[in-house]
Amino acid sequence: MNSFLATAFWLVQEASPTLGGGQELHLGEIWDSGGFMMWPLGFCMAVGFLIIFWKFIDLQVKSTRTRALLSDVDAMVAHGRLPEALSRCEDSKAPAAAILEAGLKRHEEGTERVIQAIENAGAIQIAELEKGLVWLATLANVAPLLGFLGTVIGMIQAFQAIEIAGEVEATLVAGGIKVALITTATGLAIAIPINIAHNYFVTRVDRLVIDMEESAQKMIDALHEQEAAARAAS
Repeated sequence: MNSFLATAFWLVQEASPTLGGGQELHLGEIWDSGGFMMWPLGFCMAVGFLIIFWKFIDLQVKSTRTRALLSDVDAMVAHGRLPEALSRCEDSKAPAAAILEAGLKRHEEGTERVIQAIENAGAIQIAELEKGLVWLATLANVAPLLGFLGTVIGMIQAFQAIEIAGEVEATLVAGGIKVALITTATGLAIAIPINIAHNYFVTRVDRLVIDMEESAQKMIDALHEQEAAARAAS
C-alpha cells in the first residue's frame, strides 16, 4: 500500500514540501493528518492503479495479436484463400479473430449475412475491449468527491472547535483546515492520473476498433467481388 500512497501523495509533497518552521511534510504525516477519509481515498488509488496496470498489459497484447492477424487475413482474403484465412482466425486469440471468423463462416450466404455476422461479433468484441474503462471513469469521478467530502468534514471540525472554545484562535481551526486541504489535494492527485490513463485507453481502443473495421470492410469488399464474379461466370 505504501508504494501506491507514495505515488498519489507525491504531488502533495511537491506542492507543499514544508510546514511552518521548515518542518518537512512526510507521507506518514499526510496520511495521519488526512483523517479517516484517507482510507477510502487510498482504496480508490490502489484499485485504480491495479486496473491501469492490467489494462495496459491487456491492450498491448491484444493490439500485437490483432496487427499480426489482420495482416495475414487481409493477404489471404485478397488472394481468395478463404479456408486458410478462416483457419488462421480460429487459431488466433486476437479480438479481430472472432469478427473475421464470423464473416468468413457465412461467406457463402451472401454479403448481407456476412455484414450482419460481423456487426454482431464486433459489438461483443468492443464490449470486451472496453472492460475496466467504466471503473476507471468512476474512480476518476469519485476520488475528488471523496476529497471534497473530507474538506467538508474538516471544516465542520474547525467550526465545532470554535463553537466549543467560544473564540477564534488559529490553533483551534488549524487541524480542521489541514484535514480539508489534505483530502482535497489527495483526491485530485488520485483522479488526475486515473483520468489521463482512462482517456489514453479509450484512444487505444478506438484505434484498434478502426483497424478491425477497415479489415472487415476489406474482407466484405473482397467477398462481394468474388460473389459478383461467380454470378457473372454462371
